[in-house]
Amino acid sequence: GIPMHANGELLSDYLKDELGFDGFIISDWGAVQLLPGDFGTQVATAINAGIDMVMVPDEYVAFIRQLRTQVENGAIPIERIDDAVYRILLTKFRLGLFEHPFANPELDAYVGSDEHRAIAREAVAKSQVLLKNDGVLPLAEGSRILVAGEFADDIGAQSGGWTLEWQGVLGNDNAGTSILQGLKDRFGNENVDFAPRPADLGANDLGAYDVIIYVTGEEPYAEMMGDNQRPALTPIHLSFFNRVRQGGTPVISLILSGRPLILGQLGELSDALVASWLPGTEGAGIADVISGDMPFTGKLSFSWPKDEDGLVQGLDDEVYAYPLGFGLE
Repeated sequence: GIPMHANGELLSDYLKDELGFDGFIISDWGAVQLLPGDFGTQVATAINAGIDMVMVPDEYVAFIRQLRTQVENGAIPIERIDDAVYRILLTKFRLGLFEHPFANPELDAYVGSDEHRAIAREAVAKSQVLLKNDGVLPLAEGSRILVAGEFADDIGAQSGGWTLEWQGVLGNDNAGTSILQGLKDRFGNENVDFAPRPADLGANDLGAYDVIIYVTGEEPYAEMMGDNQRPALTPIHLSFFNRVRQGGTPVISLILSGRPLILGQLGELSDALVASWLPGTEGAGIADVISGDMPFTGKLSFSWPKDEDGLVQGLDDEVYAYPLGFGLE
């Protein structure tokens, strides 16, 4: 029940003293002003708890004035100020920022390089969590594949928030490889068809395919814009899933999300189910595990809920579809 920005027992006694952390602690955006009391009390509480640098987006002039006042009246010991300054300067010296205050522009050429993208692709493959597999994976060479769902060809959806824009942005404006393109590169253009929307299924004979890969999940979001008391797949996504199942072809469902979602029927009726998270620009990493070129090794870092009861972590396993640490190999 103690706000972290006021918790000296954890920030100072435990982190700095017991664990020996000698870096500096920075507040969250505007968080000091969420503490109890007036502004002066908030400032004194946070600094005395161990906050060394404060993000004050608007009232920064008032913050400086209040900080000086709280030091002058003894509410904040000058030793606490000295400690904060020391930690900030020490970190800057360690980073060489006084000798080299600017980034090296010669390194720009390495950003997004083939080497970096290869590492990112490997990270994507290793992070995929196989939740269910009824003998569908890995896909055989020459498989005829229908990829369904708009997110399959959307690097923005793969990347989530805090990317090209604060809240993220749908589309392929960013350089990279979509999940669809990764599958085409691996299995061949001639073996992979795409139906972004239910209407695109048209008169397709769904039974003509060896497998359908349905890509679904959440649109990009960040922070409070994504707050949701019941994060779940939408009825539209579930309806599309039921449509692609009508032909009786096995369906592999890939879930793009930054948090556990209530999956409903999709979780129960998919022949294979993969938590793909937000793979970013390297969608080919998903093709690497779908094809068996790399093994599934990812494990859940939280319990995946069956329904709303499972949205709370740390309860009995029966309220979860998949427990903490689960992941098929």
